[in-house]
Amino acid sequence: MEQVGLEAAGSVTLWGLFIQAGFIVKLVMLGLLAASVWTWAIVVDKSVSYGRARRQLDSFEQVFWSGQSLEELYRTLSDRQTTGMSAIFVAAMREWKKSFERGARSPIGLQMRIDRAMDVTLSRESETLEARLGSLATIGSAAPFVGLFGTVVGIMTSFQAIAGSKQTSLAVVAPGIAEALLATAIGLVAAIPAVIAYNKFSADAGKLTARMEGFADEFSAILSRQIDEKLQPRAAAQ
Repeated sequence: MEQVGLEAAGSVTLWGLFIQAGFIVKLVMLGLLAASVWTWAIVVDKSVSYGRARRQLDSFEQVFWSGQSLEELYRTLSDRQTTGMSAIFVAAMREWKKSFERGARSPIGLQMRIDRAMDVTLSRESETLEARLGSLATIGSAAPFVGLFGTVVGIMTSFQAIAGSKQTSLAVVAPGIAEALLATAIGLVAAIPAVIAYNKFSADAGKLTARMEGFADEFSAILSRQIDEKLQPRAAAQ
């Protein structure tokens, strides 16, 4: 009995528990480990992309409010791949120029088309910022329950083995229970960072989107004044 206990105790390591676990419990553990790796990949990607997005917004705002003409700024950005505020600016200016090239007459219709173009671009940029955040939410909410499922299966298997061996000493029972509980531990390891990352990145995405919405509103007001300046003389002449 002492020899059995020593052998069991010697195998109670993380690797030993994984090796001794049943097929279903191993599958659960591997799935949770994969989810944890995916979580950290998203964390790294979002940290880099959100930092780059903030720098791009700061850079564009500095150029936009520096007094540079809208036409010159549009010519500079129109041939580039734009994101964030610059994408909203280019979409609005493109619609502005197309409308005047076709002889726009209605200021209300032109304003609505420009606003619609900015709204579509803003929605697209917001979706890009929030991409893969749903994966973090799913992992954060489901991983503990997946780990618990592995634990339940492992404990059931362990009890069946105990009943078959007719031995109930702690040295015999402990390894089976430990390998089952390891699944729950891995589930929490996957879930906790996912929940924290989801909350943080959701807040960051909301702040970035709010900045772009504020710019879209301000730019809409600027274009509205210019529309009045351009179309009112035409209306008066007619």
